[in-house]
Amino acid sequence: MLLPDLTGRRAVVTGANAGLGLASARALAHAGAEVVLAVRDVTKGELAAAKIKSAYPGAWLRVSELDLADLSSVRRFARSCAEEGPLDILMNNAGLMRVPTRQLTTDGFEMHMGVNHLGHFALTAQLLPALTQAQSPRVVSLSSVAHRIAGPLDPGLGLGGRYNAMTAYAQSKLACALFGFELDRRLRQAGSTVTSVVAHPGLSATELFTRQQQPGLTDRLVGLVTPIVATRPATGAEAQLRAAVDPSLRGGELIGPRFLVRGRPVREPPGLNARDPRSAGWLWEQSEQLTDQSFAVVAG
Repeated sequence: MLLPDLTGRRAVVTGANAGLGLASARALAHAGAEVVLAVRDVTKGELAAAKIKSAYPGAWLRVSELDLADLSSVRRFARSCAEEGPLDILMNNAGLMRVPTRQLTTDGFEMHMGVNHLGHFALTAQLLPALTQAQSPRVVSLSSVAHRIAGPLDPGLGLGGRYNAMTAYAQSKLACALFGFELDRRLRQAGSTVTSVVAHPGLSATELFTRQQQPGLTDRLVGLVTPIVATRPATGAEAQLRAAVDPSLRGGELIGPRFLVRGRPVREPPGLNARDPRSAGWLWEQSEQLTDQSFAVVAG
């Protein structure tokens, strides 16, 4: 995917050491952007940066530690990032999938919900002032086709009842979509210049799909289907890259592959549960309380 010239623009990509995040960071750096690789494992992040540098020696890259499962790490990263000035693109890409047993983040959240949604919710809130300083800033929230099968939001956000890894993942990706759309609504209401867009990659052969985390039927099916229909990470990342840089996009849109799991990135309607304003409002309030984080410049 050919990107416009991004010289002078600064981007943060979470989970940039592998898969869709690495592909996105590579493409943004190639287009001239200054890219911060926000990663949990700095060693892996440095290796990823070296790969990008080997392809594009002039790339401007910085690796910074960010553990979305620990809100204190989110705060440290956000403080450091905000000190560097305006932020043009925040790509909330990092994610977990199919954690085999219910696990909790440092702050006591179910792991999928904590990393995929709540960590990014807090990060976005803390970086919003830096985003507001840029000329045409954009937040990209990465959802999944799984948001369409998630069902209504679990009132316990994954902490109660019987645990199922795919259900927990789908719930977290529904939350990512609801957050992205609700963020846009609130930004518009506040008259903000920041735009919020949601994207999903379809089915991409990243570590999330290829790593065998539990010996169940779901994993066996994924192992059989992925090599047949999945795209390479560079192709899967095209939706979130378009969401990040296409000036024709309006806030509150969903970008995904044309044929749901693969194809060129196009606008598509979200699943019904992702369009529910009551669920979005409830999730926003819960997220603020759980993370002790509010969006000070966004009207409610």
